[in-house]
Amino acid sequence: MGVVNVTPDSFSDGGRFFDHSRAIGRGRTLVEDGADLVDVGGESTRPGADRVPEDEELRRVVPVVRELADAGHVVSVDTTRVRVAERALEAGAQLVNDVSGGRAEPDMLRLAADAGVPVVIMHWRQHSASMQKHTDYDDLVADVVAELNQQVDAAVAAGVALEQVVIDPGLGFSKTGAQNWELLGHLDAFVDLDLPLLVAASRKGFLGELLAEGGTPPRPRDRDDATAAISTYSALAGAWAVRVHDAKSSASAVRVAARLLDELAAD
Repeated sequence: MGVVNVTPDSFSDGGRFFDHSRAIGRGRTLVEDGADLVDVGGESTRPGADRVPEDEELRRVVPVVRELADAGHVVSVDTTRVRVAERALEAGAQLVNDVSGGRAEPDMLRLAADAGVPVVIMHWRQHSASMQKHTDYDDLVADVVAELNQQVDAAVAAGVALEQVVIDPGLGFSKTGAQNWELLGHLDAFVDLDLPLLVAASRKGFLGELLAEGGTPPRPRDRDDATAAISTYSALAGAWAVRVHDAKSSASAVRVAARLLDELAAD
């Protein structure tokens, strides 16, 4: 899953693809570099980010989704808003990636049910502006699994078929850096839920902290090698997809993982 941030304040690219033509070009490049689907979002969800007006999110997202879908690419829409998701689906999107997992606007689940499209249910506690105030857990892995199961149950109760559900442990969302690593170390707990698993670690701050030299983390775009290592690990662990900003390095990493898994299966 390749990321297209149609925002002026993306943590990963600083707004390089805010212009529609640049965003569309970025989506095409991601596909050329090996992305199976392109995830288009118009609202930053970095820690501390404020919300944008709904009409502005629509203005950013819908034309990009339409152009990429019309070109034959598989597009997902990254939004917590029902109206944005609905318009994106009308424009050709085939998957809804809701980082709130239906908690921001519960009607999102009914929309996914009615449309019959896959929906990513991510573990989520609060919007970006305050989410890092909600990082307390009794047992991190068990709590995230339990809360994620509650969100999946809510989706099913709203009419979403289990076959439509993709789960995401929500790295960086109401999680500290150490907690992100702990969740990655226990991906088996999420794979065991027997639902497609999306891992979204690309360029995030906890990778920057790991790679920091002299106390200065590398720029987000200089974290793609570390991201590819997570992609390899996630593929070996049984993830369905990884959400990344640089498709080429992670596509290569996933091919390596697939070859290793084939070899292990043959033994």
